[in-house]
Amino acid sequence: MTKTTLSYRINGLDTLRASAILLVLMYHYRVFVSHEASFGILSEIGWAGVDLFFVLSGYLIGNQIFSAMQSDRSFSLTTFYIRRALRTLPNFYVILAIYFLFPLAAGGNPVTPLWKFLSFTQNFNLRPGSAFSHAWSLCVEEQFYLVLPAIALLVHRLSKSVKAGWILLISLMCAAVLLRSWMWRDVGSDGTLYYVTIYYSSLCRFDELLPGVALAMLKNFHPVTWQRVQSHGQATLLSGLAMCLLSFYLFINYSYVDGQGFLWFTTAFGYSLLAISFALLTMAALSPNSWLYQLRIPGAAQLAVWSYALYLAHKPLMNVLILPLTRHGVPVTSVSGISIMFVASLLGGYLLFSLIETPFMKLRDRFFPTNFAKATTIESTNKPSSTVSPTITSHSSVGLQAD
Repeated sequence: MTKTTLSYRINGLDTLRASAILLVLMYHYRVFVSHEASFGILSEIGWAGVDLFFVLSGYLIGNQIFSAMQSDRSFSLTTFYIRRALRTLPNFYVILAIYFLFPLAAGGNPVTPLWKFLSFTQNFNLRPGSAFSHAWSLCVEEQFYLVLPAIALLVHRLSKSVKAGWILLISLMCAAVLLRSWMWRDVGSDGTLYYVTIYYSSLCRFDELLPGVALAMLKNFHPVTWQRVQSHGQATLLSGLAMCLLSFYLFINYSYVDGQGFLWFTTAFGYSLLAISFALLTMAALSPNSWLYQLRIPGAAQLAVWSYALYLAHKPLMNVLILPLTRHGVPVTSVSGISIMFVASLLGGYLLFSLIETPFMKLRDRFFPTNFAKATTIESTNKPSSTVSPTITSHSSVGLQAD
């Protein structure tokens, strides 16, 4: 990551993305390493980092598609899919190969059939405790990347009205709430089936990407309203934080009850409420007068850039380290054990980013620099021009699988 690239980043987006990957690491550490809340309440709510990634990805991809639709140039589905493949597949294939070639990386857990990973359908009928289970969120995003641009172009061609897009988006969010309510009736009392049928399911979680898409629609199709909302960045930030706290309160206290199972209200509405709260934080991160936009946290930009590689690499690395740490008398619950695990994860993520991700990103930027049908080559300086603006460059690492 060059100094020039860093100069065009948005601090708030880097902060959110860095927070998301740290939350995921703290949650996973509790679930499959220490089996205790090593980071206090952050260990309990860390799973929400994935939900934050969903919202950020929805904004990123939506902004790419809608800004292209607003342009005089022609948006190319083929080029879009090629760019996504070059972005997401190399890292994924390397970690997938590690899981299948080195059983120790699986931590003794069963591995889902290879064809499910290759087709990005691993999250369907996924059992908790499976090896490389954290790929479920990548499946949801890949399915989203496949469907969203096609639907957007179809709606655009069949109805030139932006209103139709808003009606569809709101309808889909309501449909997800209804579907989770329906599914809950049969699996709410069974923890395993709940995860298989609701938590990992694309049909029950896709709506968490839609608040991010809504932000992209607001920005590209309602610029006056977008500017008005941006002028209230502090209010948006405080509203997002308040709604986050409410969401976490619901999930901590009213999600699961011993002897009763998962509760209906939080199952049906909790994920939607959480996603909307993260969308408000994303809006604040894009608002120049908000603290989230203005605050630059040292290291956040690096974590944001490495986060996709770090997300993929941390679990197999931690699985491999559990046994040697235990044999050498270093408890995984100790400060030393936690530090070793996290440093190793950061190093593994950085190496994956540097050796695999970066070369393919350079290849993509050389041959497919934009999503337009007849893309022009971006100048090697990466300086803003009439083709690429600083804003687009700044948004280039918003979601889990960054642009």
